[in-house]
Order: sequence, then structure tokens, then C-alpha cells
Amino acid sequence: MLDVRRMQVLRAVVSTGSITAAATNLGYTPSAVSQQVASLEKQAGLPLLERVGRGVRPTAAGRLLTEHATRLAEQLAEAESALTALRNGCAGTLRVRYFATAGAALVPPAVATFRAERSGVELDLKLTEPTDPFEELAAGRADVAITLLEPSEPTPEGVVARHLLADPFYAVLPRGHALARKRVLDLCELADEPWVSADCGASGLCKDVVPRACAGAGFAPQVAVESDDYATAQGFVAAGLGVALIPRLGLGYAHPGVVLRKVRNPEPVRHIHVVYREDAAWNPAVVSLAEALEKAARAS
Repeated sequence: MLDVRRMQVLRAVVSTGSITAAATNLGYTPSAVSQQVASLEKQAGLPLLERVGRGVRPTAAGRLLTEHATRLAEQLAEAESALTALRNGCAGTLRVRYFATAGAALVPPAVATFRAERSGVELDLKLTEPTDPFEELAAGRADVAITLLEPSEPTPEGVVARHLLADPFYAVLPRGHALARKRVLDLCELADEPWVSADCGASGLCKDVVPRACAGAGFAPQVAVESDDYATAQGFVAAGLGVALIPRLGLGYAHPGVVLRKVRNPEPVRHIHVVYREDAAWNPAVVSLAEALEKAARAS
């Protein structure tokens, strides 16, 4: 295989017409330049230079390799420029995975902020439900994921987790329900009610929040109707088929037939995080996106 560095030495000789001048430009000795050219000639199997007076000029093979050396030098410069842009977080692609309610409330404003700052970085955005976005990160199919982590849950090894927000659940009651007169409900007050299940969290993590909270209040919810999205769950509640607990970010649309009430003792809460691998923490684009998500969370 031809040696790229020797080709660049040949290019320097051809461009100056002199081994001595090329050596001066490259910071080599003339003998070192001659040795590099001789080694390249051996690789090529053809003479590359011929003497003309006190200088040299390329043979046909020398002109051919010089042309290729010029293109290689341009391509290397482009590669170095692209690598610098990537290192500075100004180029490349970030694969971002998220679950639905985060996608609706947090991702759009974060993406707008990010693109205003780093327009050269392409974002590959995908909703992963019912798969936990974290699974995509762990499998190497994502660079950044928005997921749910409990405060007591240890951060997986090799992962950076940044807390975005605590998202409390609200009681969703049919308008005119006896408990609607109260502004705040103790969770145990819903123990005897039929329930509409609205289990549509990331990877089942959200599904565990409500049963765990109900257990803390001393009961297990009696599910009368199951739903796999929050809007449909509200429709069932509005029809009087039961009550539900839905996180605040899932209540961007409130059905006119329901009322929302805060819950306490205990208050169910899910904790939303942005996560990325530790070995990606060098990338300013990853950090900028995480900061944009934090900004969106503060404004939500």
C-alpha cells in the first residue's frame, strides 16, 4: 500500500521543483526527503522524479501520485474540520428517545432551544413506548434518553442521570362526583371507588407508581376499566365509569366532563430524568441537549 505521508513529501517536492526547497518547507533534511521519495518509488515500482537542471520535475507516475496526494490532503483537512466540529458539539447526529408525555411537554421546547444554539447537529427523535427509552440507550441505539427513575433507584453504572422534574399525579373525577367539592383528596378516600386504569408509562415504571401509592394508603385499586392512554382514560371517567390518577404532564388536555384534584397521604409522583452514557459526557452537544431539557422542565 502506498504511504500517504510519503505522497505528501512528493507533493511538496513537485510543488517547489526542488528537493532542497521541499526539505526547507517540511522541516526535513534534503537527504531525508530523498529517502522518502526513493521509498515511495520502490512502492510504486516506477520512477517519480527526473532531474532538470538544478531541480526536478515529476514523471507521468509522479504527476499521477501528486494529483492523488493533493486530493488526499484536501480530504484529510475536511476530516479534521469535521472532527473538530464534532468535538465542539457543532456537527454529527444525536439519537434521542423519549416517552409520550415527555415528548409532548418537554421535547419540543428543548429541541427549539437546542437547534437555535447548535443548528449543525442533527437530532434523530423517536417515541419508544411501550419500550423504556433507557433500554434503547443501554443497547447503544440512543445517545440520550428521557426516562423514569425512582429516587431510591441507583443510577445504572456508566450512566449520567440528570433529574428533570417531579411529576405529581392528580385525581381525575367525573364532574359532579361527591369528592369534587374538595380541593385536595386523601388517597384513601378513593379506596371504595371503581378505577379507570391509565397505565401508559415508560416501560411499566409509571404503572407501578399508582399501585404503590395506593398500597401506602392501605388499599388496592379495584380496576373497572383499562385504558392505555390518558385521553381515553379521561373519557371513561367523564362517563362515570370510575376515577383515575394521571400525572400532571399527561393532563395537557383536560376532558370537559372531569375535574382534577390534588392527592396527598401519599402523593403519587413520578420522577423524570434525562440520561446518557458517561463516555458521551465529553460531547458538548449531549450536555447542551440535557441543559435544554432542564430549561424546558423548569418552564413546564
